[in-house]
Amino acid sequence: MSQPKSTILVTGGAGYIGSHAVLALTKAGYEVIVLDNLSYGHQELVEEVLKVKLIVGDIEDRALLDRLFATYNITAVMHFAAYIAVGESVSHPDKYYRNNVTGTLTLLEAMVAAAIDKLVFSSSCALYGIPKSIPLVEDHPQDPISPYAKTKWMVEQILDDFDRAYGLHSVSFRYFNAAGADPSGLLGEDHIPETHLIPLVLFAALGKLNSVSIFGTDYDTIDGTCIRDYIHVVDLAQAHVLGLEYLLNGGNSTAFNLGNGSGFSVRELIKTAEEVTGKEIKIVEGDRRSGDPPVLVGSSDKAKRVLGWYPQYPSLRDILAHAWQWHQQRHGQTHLPHLQVSR
Repeated sequence: MSQPKSTILVTGGAGYIGSHAVLALTKAGYEVIVLDNLSYGHQELVEEVLKVKLIVGDIEDRALLDRLFATYNITAVMHFAAYIAVGESVSHPDKYYRNNVTGTLTLLEAMVAAAIDKLVFSSSCALYGIPKSIPLVEDHPQDPISPYAKTKWMVEQILDDFDRAYGLHSVSFRYFNAAGADPSGLLGEDHIPETHLIPLVLFAALGKLNSVSIFGTDYDTIDGTCIRDYIHVVDLAQAHVLGLEYLLNGGNSTAFNLGNGSGFSVRELIKTAEEVTGKEIKIVEGDRRSGDPPVLVGSSDKAKRVLGWYPQYPSLRDILAHAWQWHQQRHGQTHLPHLQVSR
């Protein structure tokens, strides 16, 4: 029997993308420890589905981090522990700067003290702001609009400085719209409250919502609605494993976009969801939201070239089918908490 590979700490590993990364790591033979404060994560997914060690705690707790790094032989960290709701970041920026920036700084300081010099960071395409050209590439000017996006931009600057000062090497993945669920049905997207389009569309298909709102129908796009780049969460998770191995093999600090390289409009997404679910989904048309660009599509050529990463599930139909399987299993017969929509 082969010996397990290195031990990886995954912060925020009880959340949506983090839990899928944990599954990908364990499939690749790594030992995994999850650190999550469970403010949004799901304990049962870590302990009962993924069956890895869960430490309930916060990245702002330096004493906890020091004990953790002293107790376990951790080789690298994957960092997903962040608040992600753009609208909430506007109304409560202090919450976002404290957790996403100060918390990350505390984590990095603890890593340096423990001589752990490899980090894979969950960043965002939101740091580019309103696109000046499409598709977005890594050297596109960065002009984050929301406090959420600014926190991701700030952490990338901090990582650059920590590389120079302490030799802490990092890979930052700038996601586009993470979507879908593990094809096995073990894991999926389950935010409380839910703000993302695909789950809201599927909640409407399940009869848990009366309708889905479209914000803006007069954009200069194929059907007047916004176009977004949706990337399957399993493909995101696999990219994180490749990014980790890139660092373990001596790769230099860098950032990668992760997207499909093609976009789908809101109307196209809803129509495809109707085909996948066999349900009619009622639409309510509304005004544009401030700060919503007409088109957000990214180029992942760098990740393909450097990491050898290619999306396994680029089809919108596959993304929706896997998500639908998860939502039927997770929410088909349950009462949903209050849902809200934010940008």
